[in-house]
Amino acid sequence: MVLGRVVHYAVDAVLLSTVIAGVRRSSGFTPETSGISDPTIRSVADRFLGVGESIFDMMQATAVNSAYFKKDTSRR
Repeated sequence: MVLGRVVHYAVDAVLLSTVIAGVRRSSGFTPETSGISDPTIRSVADRFLGVGESIFDMMQATAVNSAYFKKDTSRR
């Protein structure tokens, strides 16, 4: 029961981090971690965001190499 809840929260955190990475890639806006004064918490925040970047990169590479996705030429 507890392990399932921990896994659920971990998956939710990864999904949130991936959404933040997508926002950064599409708009250029990113959370400002340099404003966090505690270096340990800043490091955890940077790693959290880095996980989302990695997952986003894997998803993007999968989409590029997949027959189920095609490039949208109507976008500028």
